[in-house]
Amino acid sequence: MRSAIKSRYAIGHDVNAQANDQTKIGIIFALCAYSMWGFAPIYFKMLTAIPAPEVLMHRVVWSVFVLCFLVLGLRGIAKVRVAIASTKVLKTLFIAGLLLALNWLLFIWAVNNNYMLEASLGYYINPLINVFLARLFLGEVLRPLQKVAVGIALAGVLILLFTYGELPWIALTLAFSFSIYGLLRKQVAVDSMPGLFIETLMMLPAAIIYWVWFAEVSGNFTQNSSHLNIVLMCAGIVTTAPLLCFTGAARRLRYSTLGFLQYIGPSIMFCLATFMYDEPLSSARLVTFIFVWSALGLFTYDSVTAYRAERKLKKAVQSP
Repeated sequence: MRSAIKSRYAIGHDVNAQANDQTKIGIIFALCAYSMWGFAPIYFKMLTAIPAPEVLMHRVVWSVFVLCFLVLGLRGIAKVRVAIASTKVLKTLFIAGLLLALNWLLFIWAVNNNYMLEASLGYYINPLINVFLARLFLGEVLRPLQKVAVGIALAGVLILLFTYGELPWIALTLAFSFSIYGLLRKQVAVDSMPGLFIETLMMLPAAIIYWVWFAEVSGNFTQNSSHLNIVLMCAGIVTTAPLLCFTGAARRLRYSTLGFLQYIGPSIMFCLATFMYDEPLSSARLVTFIFVWSALGLFTYDSVTAYRAERKLKKAVQSP
């Protein structure tokens, strides 16, 4: 009897240890992803003379090149074949790819037209939308403080709309498109790199058509400076590195937990917009930011409290 109990305890301990390891890896991936996204505007500010659709075109084309080398080099082609064999997976990745393209295009346009503050607001709102979507589609129960946090953020947006007559459409579009993208990626059993490769590969025909027929500023590499060509080709690395980290994190962490670390990205953007690029912070926007920051503070407090309680419970259950 004792040996059976010890055996069960050892198995349970190994399973919990593996789960903890996966969580730690997911947290590292999330930290890397959100930090890179936070500093990404510096890269796109170097391309302000190029229309946003052309920058998006280069993001897609060079991302396919980078991901192709990664998939082949890391022997991920078998996982790509498994994914494309499923019609359901392909449909999901296609929709996810469209949302990703919309998010990329709007973010580029916002940064290069001095709407970086509103872009940062969108990514501040994002974690609150994450928990809302997790409740609707994943069955994750929202705790009372989480409900209050979502309500406070919504109040901030409504105050901006009704008091000042402004709808932060850039922020809301960025937040919802990326939240739904993350939700869809969590629903398919495809690793981060093969999944992203398939998504960008499905965007490639449209990118090539745009390059051949519509690109006028940066499409001819023989007329560009070598510096500009190098910067454009780096779009593949700038795009794929944080997304690979994000999708790796999304598969290892609870969906609502992703929002806990996401404050890093918009905080970096907010500082860049305010102190480096001198974007004006109006009183109307500041009110909305204060409401969202308050909601995120409450959300963070609730998440930390729940995490500590969960750890205590696990220790109590595991103790012999």
